[in-house]
Amino acid sequence: MQILENYHPSRIKIADQADLISVIVAAYNTPEYIERGINSVRFQTYQNLEIIVVDDGSTDDTGERCDRIADKDARVRVIHKKNGGLAASRNTGMAAARGKFIAFIDGDDWIDPDMYERMLGALKEQGANAAICRYRQVHKTYIDDQSVDRVILFEGQEALQYYVQETKEYSIQNAAWNKLYRREVLEGLSFPTGGWYEDILFTTWALSRTSRCIYLDTAYYNYIIDREGSYMNARINEHTLADQIPAYYEKTKFLKELGREDLADIHDYFLYKRVLLFYEGAYRMKTADGKRYMQEFARIIEDNRQDYARVYGCAVADPRDYRKMKLFLKSPMLYICRSCLDERVIIPLKVAVKKLLRKIRSVKESAGSAK
Repeated sequence: MQILENYHPSRIKIADQADLISVIVAAYNTPEYIERGINSVRFQTYQNLEIIVVDDGSTDDTGERCDRIADKDARVRVIHKKNGGLAASRNTGMAAARGKFIAFIDGDDWIDPDMYERMLGALKEQGANAAICRYRQVHKTYIDDQSVDRVILFEGQEALQYYVQETKEYSIQNAAWNKLYRREVLEGLSFPTGGWYEDILFTTWALSRTSRCIYLDTAYYNYIIDREGSYMNARINEHTLADQIPAYYEKTKFLKELGREDLADIHDYFLYKRVLLFYEGAYRMKTADGKRYMQEFARIIEDNRQDYARVYGCAVADPRDYRKMKLFLKSPMLYICRSCLDERVIIPLKVAVKKLLRKIRSVKESAGSAK
C-alpha cells in the first residue's frame, strides 16, 4: 500500500477522452429520482460514455421517463425487461456493455460531475485495473461526507484485504456503484441472482482479480440512506437469513478456495459479530417474527461453536468480542441483559465522563492562557 501525497488525477481533455466507459444504471419504480440519476451521468466532464439504463419492469412511469431522456441523448440506451431484481438488471447491462471500462450506479442515487474523469484519470496514470472512491451518505435532514484529501494505491490483494477487514479508514464497501473496473477484470463474472445482497460476492470476486487498485478518498457518489422502500434500508427480515448470511458463507468459502485462510477467518470474525447484533435486533422487535429470528440466529451461533477459538484469534479481532460470544454461549439472556446495561448505562456514562474531561481540560487551557 502506498499513500500518494498531494496527488490529484490530471484532467482529461475532451479530445483525449478516447476510452469508452459503460455506465449501467439500474432503474425500478423510482420516478422521483431516476431523471436526476441519469442526468448526473449524462453531464459528466468525461463525455465518452455509454449509458445503459435497465428498467427492471417498473410498474409506474419510471420506464417512460428513461425513454424520454434517451430521446434527447444518443449515448443513453434503455433496456426494458421483466422484473427480475437488481442483480439481473446489472447482468443485463453488463451483457450489453461495449466499453473498455465498466461502472454501475443505482437509479435513485446520483454522482458528482467529475466522478468518472477523476477515477479514470487516476486509474490510467497509476496503471491500475480498478478505481474506488468514497461516497456521501445522504439523509433526509443532513449529509455525511467524510472525504479526506488523499489517494491510496493498493498492490496485489491489498484492496481485497482491506475490504474483508472492513477497515473504516477506507470506504471500499460491498457496493458496486463506487467502483470503476477495466472490462477484463469483470470478464466471466455476473451478479448472483434470485435474492438480495448480490454485491457481497460480486465485489469479493472482482477485487480478488485486481492486481493494482487506486482508492480516491474523496466522495463523488451520493447515496440516499433513508429512502422508503429501499432494501438497503430494511432492518432484520427474511432476506437476512435467506440471502445475506448465505452470501457471507459463500464469501468465506471463496476466500478459502483463493488460498486466503487468514482473510476467511477475518471475514468470519465480522460475520459472527453481526449475528450477535442480529440477535439483539430480533430481540428488540418484540414480535413473533423477532422470536423466530432469535431462534435462527441462536442456532447459527451454536452450529459454529467449534470455530470461535480460531476465528477470534485472527489478526484484527477485539478480545472483548470473544468475551461477548462466550457470554452468549453461556446464556443468551445474560448476553441480552449485559447489552442492555451497556446501552442504557455504561455507554452513556462513558460519553458523559468524556464530555466532562473535555470540559475540564478546556477550562484548564483557558486558565493557562489567561496567565
